Amino acid sequence: MSPVQMVDVSGKEDQVRTAKAIGRITLRPETIQRIKNNSIEKGDVISCAQIAGILSAKKTHEIVPLCHPIPITNILVKLEIEGSDVVITSEVSATAKTGVEMEALTATTSALLTVWDMTKKYEKDERGQYPSTTMKDIRVLRKTKGE
Repeated sequence: MSPVQMVDVSGKEDQVRTAKAIGRITLRPETIQRIKNNSIEKGDVISCAQIAGILSAKKTHEIVPLCHPIPITNILVKLEIEGSDVVITSEVSATAKTGVEMEALTATTSALLTVWDMTKKYEKDERGQYPSTTMKDIRVLRKTKGE
């Protein structure tokens, strides 16, 4: 068997690095209205999802096995409602030897999961299934280094 190791970044210089990720969750129109009215039983979906995204970005190296722990200097998690979608964008910055795209993706994905968890009561059908709830289009929009 071949050995498993992290990528050795010890020879790299620290640089300012940024990444922005995006993702969407499609919900029932009634659920979107509940989010807008802040009438979700579990609480404020937007604030909870933002905090979950920030916390997850800081713990990415604990979740994704071969990621380096990175000294993150800034995290911004933003939620917007577009029709039946909650759109989440996460921006992460650090001065480090390696990029922060995994942290941005983790923030976005965790925020999406938090939205799902907080709204699942309203998304289930009579059989307890989620026929229309969908997480999609999770991707890195941009990453930079040295800028």
